[in-house]
Amino acid sequence: MTPRRSLALLASVGDQAASSLTNILVLVLAARLSSAAGFAAFSMVYVAFSVLLGLNMAYVGQTVVLTRSEDRPVGEACRSAVAFTAVASTAAGSLLVLAGLVIPAATGSAVLALGLVLPLTLSQDGLRYCFSALRQPHRALAADLLRLGCVVGALTAQPQGAGPGRLVLTWGLSALPALLLGLWLLRPFTTGTRADLRPYLRRGHLGQRFVIEFAVGNGSSQLAVFGLGLFATPLAVGALRGASTLFGPLNVLFSSANAFGPPMLARFPTKRRTVRATLALGALLALLGGGWAAALYALPDRLGRELLGATWDSAAALLPATGVQYAVMGLGTCALLTLRVLSPKATLGVQVVFSFVSVLLLLVGYALGGAAGAAWGLAAGSALKAVAAWSRVARLRVPATEGATEPVAAAAH
Repeated sequence: MTPRRSLALLASVGDQAASSLTNILVLVLAARLSSAAGFAAFSMVYVAFSVLLGLNMAYVGQTVVLTRSEDRPVGEACRSAVAFTAVASTAAGSLLVLAGLVIPAATGSAVLALGLVLPLTLSQDGLRYCFSALRQPHRALAADLLRLGCVVGALTAQPQGAGPGRLVLTWGLSALPALLLGLWLLRPFTTGTRADLRPYLRRGHLGQRFVIEFAVGNGSSQLAVFGLGLFATPLAVGALRGASTLFGPLNVLFSSANAFGPPMLARFPTKRRTVRATLALGALLALLGGGWAAALYALPDRLGRELLGATWDSAAALLPATGVQYAVMGLGTCALLTLRVLSPKATLGVQVVFSFVSVLLLLVGYALGGAAGAAWGLAAGSALKAVAAWSRVARLRVPATEGATEPVAAAAH
């Protein structure tokens, strides 16, 4: 690997880490500033934002990443993506503002605040995919580091007991400096191009497939957790969100495996060698998940409350279940990674069936055992998905002399 490619790889990993760290610290700071009920309301809104962020990533971001210069100028594709994200997020934000006026109490004010800042937050995040398509990850890293610094500074300055609406508004407005920097860094590549929104509105747009995979793979469980807050108790959402926040470093590893694993695995000449590599990686991630869970479980309550404030007590009770979930998620992530390299079309069926199984188990678990039951339901769903994915890998018929297929579609997950 050339020094230039090594630097680009480091910048890409650094950008992913900066983005993930931002999400972790937002939740940690919000938990420390809020009461348990206030953080529960903030968490519900942040779950909604996570779903909208994932939809935008799937529909817009991943199609930009897969743009080839022979099909369409990359600069034009980036300008169009930024324009479409701004228009779509403004429309979605308007609906959230209306919903916030109807929803009562603190949750309503937080939803309204999210609607106001949604165009800023989604547009800023969307620039990361433009820089990826342009092979300029260091520019994305610069903008995301500024985003990290601004959001930490803005939230740290908030008073103890700040309401969820104020915290959401502060978090969203802190994206403005990073958005302006990102647009300025993008400008040299988009000068002289025009925005064309028509491809995003056509039937058969590539993002439509990616939205389906996101919806069944991630969005369904997020929406199920959000539904718990609406129809059961917001405190369950706060506990689940708080527990998962503590496992944020593992999310960075999972995202990095999905982002940088396919090009490396594609170099293996046979299915056997590819599977051996992903099994080893999966075992390592599972071991790290178990070790991280054990370390958190042993954490003194005093330190735990420094991290999550009043939410620590409810989140700590979920650590065994969440630890098991993340351990098996490491195995499942690598199984799906194997499928994406060897047979990209084989992942959709597994995602559809077992994502709905996970949602069902989450709801059944909550009905039987409250928040702890919901956490064990998610762990059971993740375990079943991992088993199903590895079973699908074992059934693949790839000739021993045939190399892994080029992972074009893998980048979209």
